[in-house]
Amino acid sequence: MSHYPRAGFLTSADAPAGFGADSGAEVAFAGRSNSGKSSAINAIIGRRDLARTSKMPGRTRLINFFELEPGRRLVDLPGYGFAHVPVAMRAHWGRLIEAFFASRDSLAGLFIIVDCRRGFGQSDQVMLDYAAARGRPAQVLLSKSDKLGRNEAREVLKQTRALLGERAAAQLFSAVSGEGVDAARGALGAMLAGRTLRQAPQA
Repeated sequence: MSHYPRAGFLTSADAPAGFGADSGAEVAFAGRSNSGKSSAINAIIGRRDLARTSKMPGRTRLINFFELEPGRRLVDLPGYGFAHVPVAMRAHWGRLIEAFFASRDSLAGLFIIVDCRRGFGQSDQVMLDYAAARGRPAQVLLSKSDKLGRNEAREVLKQTRALLGERAAAQLFSAVSGEGVDAARGALGAMLAGRTLRQAPQA
């Protein structure tokens, strides 16, 4: 069952003029093209098909806006770090994402989806810097945690939290096993409501 039964697609934008009304509250999702971002969105919202998933990375080429409920939105940002996308396209995405963070007063928070086998990288840091510049909270989802053994996953989480410090919360997450889905859903609700984020109780 979806936790946002009225969730639906609003619009796609390839330029700031297409972002739509800057009112209410919205939470953005960012991540490398193969990080499992779309699967994470669908798991958190409780819908299989809200965000498109594909076996071919780099399919999210626009900024996609979804209404969760009146005045509350989820924003799916283009995936980054996909080498086979033309340089001009990657530059366009960069300018588009920069304009999004610079202009959206309704932005309430950011999720950064990181494949736990790859670790937190420089491109992820750029997204965190954008959120920090606007004073918005961020939550790092260490996705595909089911691909690692329990001890290895816990060590990745420990290292990531040490790296991030107080700059962002971090948690293990798997759209396949369901690990961390409830915690991430709670973080999304907290962001939309303007509440302070807390670290998920994973160790």
